[in-house]
Amino acid sequence: GSLWVKAVKQQSVIELIHSVCFNARNSSCSHNVSCFFHQFEGKTSFGMSIFNLGNAIMGSGILGLAYAMSNTGILLFLFLLTAVAALSAYSIHLLLKASGVVGIRAYEQLGYRAFGTPGKMAAGIAITLQNIGAMSSYLFIVKSEFPLVIQAFLRADNNHGEWYLNGNYLVVLVTVSVILPLALMKQLGYLGYTSGFSLSCMVFFLSAVIYKKFQISCPFEEFSHNSTNKENMLCFMFTFFAPQTAYTIPILAFAFVCHPEVLPIYTELRNPSQKKMQQVSNISILIMYTMYFLAALFGYLTFKENVEAELLHTYSRIDPYDTLILCVRLAVLTAVTLTVPIVLFPVRRAIQQMIFPNKTFHWLRHIAIAVVLLIFINMLVIFAPNILGIFGIIGATSAPCLIFIFPAVFYIRIVPKDEEPMRSTPKLAACFAGLGVLFMIMSLSFIIIDWTMGSSNAAGGH
Repeated sequence: GSLWVKAVKQQSVIELIHSVCFNARNSSCSHNVSCFFHQFEGKTSFGMSIFNLGNAIMGSGILGLAYAMSNTGILLFLFLLTAVAALSAYSIHLLLKASGVVGIRAYEQLGYRAFGTPGKMAAGIAITLQNIGAMSSYLFIVKSEFPLVIQAFLRADNNHGEWYLNGNYLVVLVTVSVILPLALMKQLGYLGYTSGFSLSCMVFFLSAVIYKKFQISCPFEEFSHNSTNKENMLCFMFTFFAPQTAYTIPILAFAFVCHPEVLPIYTELRNPSQKKMQQVSNISILIMYTMYFLAALFGYLTFKENVEAELLHTYSRIDPYDTLILCVRLAVLTAVTLTVPIVLFPVRRAIQQMIFPNKTFHWLRHIAIAVVLLIFINMLVIFAPNILGIFGIIGATSAPCLIFIFPAVFYIRIVPKDEEPMRSTPKLAACFAGLGVLFMIMSLSFIIIDWTMGSSNAAGGH
């Protein structure tokens, strides 16, 4: 989160250099821009860069992974998780390679260098959609979990339809009273401290999920009564044809998107090099991969096929007044609420770059974009039936673009052919882009079919 603020402060200088350099269109331009980045002194240590990128990867997607495992079985989920993590690391390699050739460390500017204005617009739109999806998922957590927290504190039920137990009202209240004032500030540097708190909350969440697995036994007895041991073991290992399996890859893709943040982190890295940044990426992905698998595994083992699309919501079916889960809910709610203004910041900047590229800062435009974005996101959260739809659609559209398609096509367009003599890397990158397109088409097709059949509302709806 804090890196976005730092990167934005440098961005106007960087973009000025880009505009002068690429208009010249000569071989010395890339060298000049590269020299600028070599002269820029990054101050972030190797370990802190791992922490920052890990925080960029970690998000609300972790709450949906147990549900994804329930639809695939443990072994298939582990295979898919490993594949998406490895492909994500490879796509970062392509980004860093292309960035090193032309000296650009901004995702949108790589798009501009590769395809001109259409490339810049495509990257900006994908980043905007991805971050809108992230903000929507955060506010959906507020909508689904905040009423349960209030209900647990008051030891009350919602039989009389009190407004303060209505998630739709609470989402609007939190948006107006907390998120909007923070989002209207010109600089959000001090909010960068919430990134560490957010990651700590997710570690706390993981610890609670593991602990609850050994505390809760047979939470839903109908599962053991209605299924034989042989059937249970088969579902335990593989579930190929579950109706909700279509959401698994989008959820995993949504959970690993960090690519727009890679280049700003690279810029901030002390003594940066492509090899060093790749090591930062690999370690961060490995740590998040481990946390994701453990959260999914123990969440799934606790509830089996009865796990819901948002894992914390499932625990309320066992004991709505559980103290540990209440503390986890409070921590996660605080973390996601304070993260929304930070995520909104780059979205607003991307919109300004796409619609008002030559305009200087103006308070009215600054406020108007934030208000319109928050209204749109609130409407999306209020009318979305469950968080699964948000994970599915965003994970099936913008995530494949940012992870698979854009890094590959940027690499193919930017890296000169003589940079990879007698190698198959460009061919591999082309296959990588094709894989992203295939994932997008298949995921969207299955999700649309699932919506048409109405099974998504039947499974895991809140």
